Amino acid sequence: MTQPIVWNRKPGQSLDDWKPGDGVRPYKPLELAGREVYIREGCYLCHSQMIRPFRDEKDRYGHYSVSSESMYDHPFQWGSKRTGPDLARVGGKYSDEWHRRHLRYPRDVVPESVMPNFFWLENNKVDAVNVADTMKVMRKMPFYPSPYTDADIASAKDAVEGKTELDAVIAYLQGLGNQIKFTEGVNYRD
Repeated sequence: MTQPIVWNRKPGQSLDDWKPGDGVRPYKPLELAGREVYIREGCYLCHSQMIRPFRDEKDRYGHYSVSSESMYDHPFQWGSKRTGPDLARVGGKYSDEWHRRHLRYPRDVVPESVMPNFFWLENNKVDAVNVADTMKVMRKMPFYPSPYTDADIASAKDAVEGKTELDAVIAYLQGLGNQIKFTEGVNYRD
């Protein structure tokens, strides 16, 4: 039996009820805030988020990307430029502390990195009102709107309270690539 591609959210479930492998779900508030910072800072200019179905990419990054994984991405972050590694499966690969060190001063953990420092993100607080407003917009997208409930949006402020933009980017990165449990030998392109 294969695992679900899209999370089958039951009535009354919150985004926090989702577990890795349950299927694709919309971003949690802190992840969504991190995605906004990721886009604002231009991270997509050097990092793709789409593993192509080639053996060398599968060997390096893991299972090839399927379209459902980016169904709630508006705009999607596939990209093709790889100055840095593809991030489609980075979630859970490194600890939060590793990401924190890497984002602040990349050469502290990857000496050959050409990535700029993002130390100031730890001083910027996440804007809770903006996160809730973004969730409302994502819910109105014409194709694959994010199925946020009113309760999801109402809880956004508490979910990001006291969090920094650095916390948000880490949450976003940790959520990439762990939503689907791929079964070996299954063709997910059909």
